[in-house]
Amino acid sequence: MFRTFTLLTAFALTATVTAADPPTVRYRMVKVGDVEVFYREAGPKDAPAVLLLHGFPTSSQMFRNLIPALADKYRVIAPDYPGFGHSSAPPRDKFRYTFDNLADVVDRFTEEVGLARYALYVQDYGAPVGYRLAVKHPDRVTAIVVQNGNAYDEGLDNDFWKPLKAYWKDPSSKEKRDALRPFLKPDATKWQYTHGSKDVELVSPDGPAHDQYLLDRPGNDEIQLDLFLSYGSNPPLYPAWQEYFRRHQPPVLVVWGKHDQIFPAAGADPYKRDLRTIEFHLLDASHFALETHGAEIARLMRGFLGRHTTRK
Repeated sequence: MFRTFTLLTAFALTATVTAADPPTVRYRMVKVGDVEVFYREAGPKDAPAVLLLHGFPTSSQMFRNLIPALADKYRVIAPDYPGFGHSSAPPRDKFRYTFDNLADVVDRFTEEVGLARYALYVQDYGAPVGYRLAVKHPDRVTAIVVQNGNAYDEGLDNDFWKPLKAYWKDPSSKEKRDALRPFLKPDATKWQYTHGSKDVELVSPDGPAHDQYLLDRPGNDEIQLDLFLSYGSNPPLYPAWQEYFRRHQPPVLVVWGKHDQIFPAAGADPYKRDLRTIEFHLLDASHFALETHGAEIARLMRGFLGRHTTRK
C-alpha cells in the first residue's frame, strides 16, 4: 500500500510539473533575399498565428515574456527587422533603411515561415510595418493588438516629435540629423523604458541593456537616423490605414500605456472612430507596457484572440 501511494504521489507530482512546464521557445534564422532575419517562435504549427512586431530601439526581445504566455494555444512568431536585434544589418549602400523596405522584408518573412493568416501585435515601429502589411494583404490579418502604435495625427501632436518633424522638413540638414543622435544614447534608451512607469522596480534593466548593446554596433547609428527620417513617410499613409480599418473592420484590442510621452493616449482614442469591434484599455503604464503590465496584456490578449481567431 505504501509503495502504491508513493508511486501515485510521484505520478501526480510529475504530471503537475509537466503541465506547468513553459512552452519551448526556439531561436531561428531565415534568409529573406540578402537579409538574415532572426526570429523567436513557439507554439503548435497548426495553431492560430500571432505575429509580434517590435518597436524602437528594441527587437523581438521585448516579447521574451509574452511569447511563452501565449504559446500553449497560439503559434507565436517575433522577427527582428534588418538592423535590429540579431538580424543582419546590411550596409546602407546595399539596403535602404525605410519603412517600406522593413515592411517588405517582414512580408516576405511571413511567406518564408508559412504564415498564411495571422493576428498582428504592433508597438511603436511595429505599427507602420504592420499596417503596411494589413493594407497590402487584408485577407491575411485576423485581428490586431495595438500597444502604443500610432495611426492618427493626434498621436504625433506633442513636443517629442518636434525635432523629428524639423528633420523631415529639411532632410539634407546635417544639423537637424545630428540633433537626433541623443535619442540613440543609453540615457534615452533607459528613459523609454522607465519614464512614466509608476514602479520602476518592475522594469528589468536587461531590456534596455540588451537594446543598447545592439544599438551601439558600428554603423548602426546611421541606420537608425535613416529610419528617423523615413518615419516621416508614415503620416501621409494614415488616411489609407484608417480606410483599411473602416472597410475591413478587423477586430482590434487596444492595450495602451497612458503615460507614454512618445505615443500619448491621444493617439489611442481615434481608433474608436473607425472600428466597430474594438476592446479598449488604457493601462497605468508607459511606452514599453509589457515590462510592467505583461501579465495583464497577456490575459487580455488570450481572451481577445480566443473570441476572434480560430485554428487553420
